[in-house]
Amino acid sequence: MTRWLRCIVAVVALGSLLTGCATTIQSDVIAFHDWPNDMPDRTFAFKRTPEQEASLSYRSYEHMVRNELSRLGYIPDVEERGRAALTVALDYGVRTAQVIVTEPYDPFWYGPGFHPGWGWRRGGPYPYYDPFWGPPMRQTSYPLYSRRLHIAITHTSDKKPLYEVEVVSEDYNADLPTAMPYMVRSAFQDFPGRSGVAHSVRLKME
Repeated sequence: MTRWLRCIVAVVALGSLLTGCATTIQSDVIAFHDWPNDMPDRTFAFKRTPEQEASLSYRSYEHMVRNELSRLGYIPDVEERGRAALTVALDYGVRTAQVIVTEPYDPFWYGPGFHPGWGWRRGGPYPYYDPFWGPPMRQTSYPLYSRRLHIAITHTSDKKPLYEVEVVSEDYNADLPTAMPYMVRSAFQDFPGRSGVAHSVRLKME
């Protein structure tokens, strides 16, 4: 594959990422667990940091996790009496990176040679291009946001880790509140699932 064809493929792939996120959210999920087959006490409570205690956004995300665990048959300790069998902790954030894409531009670019009109130019007689040389290239930088959610569930009495899941959703948009409901659902879609096996979950936005 020639250099400029490879660049076109890269641009198409990036375009799919930018446009596809308008109707769906894709998350990469990996979970590690030592989940017991039998759990007679299915109560759970959340462990919060001081910053989380004072955060309204955290409370909203915690509520989403609580709903998913309740859907799976676990019982929240709503009175927070400190007697729950399971302790749940969550962490989240957004990281930013720059993606640089090299792409062809201006199919009627005038390079060295005769112009305007018919003549010789870089890559062949104008207006044709040598497929092994290709059109001129330019580089464009796009921001790419990595939205992350980490959930850990431990046995309260002995602090034994039972379940840890990492959810990462990449997009050109840093909007974590919009993505979080789908990331939480992705974290528990196949609970507890296969330990240590990464997979992707794509959910349609409502």
